Amino acid sequence: MNIGGREFDLKNHTYIMGILNVTPDSFSDGGKYSRLDEALFHVEEMLGEGMDLLDIGGESTRPGHTFVPAQEETERVVPIIEAVKRRFDVPVSLDTYKAEVASEGLKAGVDMINDIWGLKYDPDMACTIAKAGVPCVLMHNRKETDYHQFVEDVVADLRETVRIAKSSGIKDEQIVLDPGIGFGKTYGQNLEMLYSLERLLELEYPVLLGASRKSVVGLTLDLPADQRMEGTLVTTVFGVMKGCSFVRVHDIKEHVRAVKMTEAILLSGGALPRGRFC
Repeated sequence: MNIGGREFDLKNHTYIMGILNVTPDSFSDGGKYSRLDEALFHVEEMLGEGMDLLDIGGESTRPGHTFVPAQEETERVVPIIEAVKRRFDVPVSLDTYKAEVASEGLKAGVDMINDIWGLKYDPDMACTIAKAGVPCVLMHNRKETDYHQFVEDVVADLRETVRIAKSSGIKDEQIVLDPGIGFGKTYGQNLEMLYSLERLLELEYPVLLGASRKSVVGLTLDLPADQRMEGTLVTTVFGVMKGCSFVRVHDIKEHVRAVKMTEAILLSGGALPRGRFC
């Protein structure tokens, strides 16, 4: 897969997507990187620790978050995107579910769109992505946890997302799927989804796992967001073993090391390359 002019070998490696939240209320790091200088310092820090691509978000999507109008979200993210693209050589993803914000982000130089509603919130999002010809992360989400057969329903929901994408002109080689850990799922369902990650590979698209510091870790370990690194590392190891091509995380250095160690073990047993899709 080509993201921002860089080739990603999704059959042989799991890549690290670093998180940059430029919001006052994110569950883990709200307000820490809202200023331009703080944001740029953190990007430089993450790159030094081995980050492969950067995901910038301007609206918290934690439970109970405050909705941010498109104009305000745009004003938060565009200056950061422009500054990052001027100073650093790193592919940049924009975490938004609003087509208006995505469009302005693309003008500012964004290389990928990360939509937490899998093209099902804003009817203009799919066409915006298709017109730009950029890759996209399409996440599973639901307003209610009213599943009949949980994993089967998640796979079916993502099939519908893929149908929307392809009917709008988004190409197969531009699609990454995300199981949506922490979104539209109970605690038990989040654990079940982590256990069943390989089921998403049935759809024949690369998979991104985003479980960093989320409530499934906090509830399991009874720990606050700033003490969930070890639990998150376990989810990343599971992600690598289950075939995920990307992990979206806060703590870069530790996850680079965890991925490297996991892949070394898999390679020694002949499990790499394997059924990842590009």
